[in-house]
Amino acid sequence: MGAKILSLINNLLTFNFFFVLLSFFWFIIAIVGQYIHIPLGLLVWQSLWEPLFLPAISVLMGGAILSGTASYILKDSTRSS
Repeated sequence: MGAKILSLINNLLTFNFFFVLLSFFWFIIAIVGQYIHIPLGLLVWQSLWEPLFLPAISVLMGGAILSGTASYILKDSTRSS
């Protein structure tokens, strides 16, 4: 049961990681567009920073810590059995 939940958490974190990575690439492209005076969505990205991207990054970091801790606990509990 614990391994199944850990697998689900890892899958969700994988999707979240790619979302954060995609948002980072959007940010880089928007910065370059701002530099060469082509609007590529920097203002939209900035408006989405606090309600969308910041929580996604926080969930990714917290989930990585939770997943690592849970896998350590599960590995340790199977070793002592």
